[in-house]
Amino acid sequence: MVVRAAVAAAQVVVAVVSRALVVAKADLAVVAERVRDAGPAVDKAGLASANPMAAITIAIASGKGGTGKTTVAANLVLSVANAQYIDCDVEAPNGHLFLHPELGVREDVGVLIPHIDPALCTLCGDCADACEFNALALSRERVLVFPELCHACGVCSYVCPQAGAITEVSRTIGTLELGEVRNGIDGPVRFAQGTLNVGETGSVPLIKAVKQRAETDRVRILDAPAGTACPMVETVQDADYCLLVTEPTPFGLNDLELAVGVTRLLGVPCGVVLNRCDIGDEAVADYCRAEGIPVLMEIPFERTLAQAYAQGIPWVEADPSSRARFQTLYEAIQEAARG
Repeated sequence: MVVRAAVAAAQVVVAVVSRALVVAKADLAVVAERVRDAGPAVDKAGLASANPMAAITIAIASGKGGTGKTTVAANLVLSVANAQYIDCDVEAPNGHLFLHPELGVREDVGVLIPHIDPALCTLCGDCADACEFNALALSRERVLVFPELCHACGVCSYVCPQAGAITEVSRTIGTLELGEVRNGIDGPVRFAQGTLNVGETGSVPLIKAVKQRAETDRVRILDAPAGTACPMVETVQDADYCLLVTEPTPFGLNDLELAVGVTRLLGVPCGVVLNRCDIGDEAVADYCRAEGIPVLMEIPFERTLAQAYAQGIPWVEADPSSRARFQTLYEAIQEAARG
């Protein structure tokens, strides 16, 4: 009975902490319940207003890929004094293609997975029953471990009744790189990125490792993964403000609605950058007005911008006069984050 109670409690904890937010419109109520169970949301605006001069964390996200998220992040970090760019899109990091950092540090990042000693294992099956992610399976002869499914929660070793039967060993899932971008507005811009190994499915531990390299005395620009699943949630959840980049198309509107829903559940204020603003329709602008979401910047569909993008040249370098627009964007974010 004690083991079963521990298993049940551990499953609840794992389910809440993991927050597997593969968000669809029909699932928003379920997501809301999970977030409420995890505790009250932090008042980000209140924290910012308590110290208006404090450097803030800005997550730049989008409900779908290809909206210009990295373009906005790269240009913003080059327009803000004392800034740091953190590429949390670890499955396909591409900020380096525009910022051209000088990388000086490269580290492996690993997660702990269970190693089961067959000489000590009694084949009771408690570990497999407790695993929320089906990373363990009990066979007639041994417990099978599927490393790619393991979320490194440690519940298997916690519930194991046999001392020493389960130990944890490290398994590398990706790399972390640190460096500097020399052409910042007031000197070098700090740069950090993670790269998930090919074949890995769990990117959240690597995103956490990259975020741990955030420098609290700098303005931190987090380039989030596209979508609204766990990697995006992990990137956005501790931010002071979330900037959502979208486009005026039906797909852009649909995915913007999902992303806004996630930021609201996380208690992170958000605003919108409307890329390619002069194509498509007015549905995104109408939605933002109806929901009280500020459109902080509009970027036109221009050939010169596309040419600079194709050459890996940030907009603020191809057209230095555009830097003022991104500085105005940052000031608007600061004001919004202060509440």
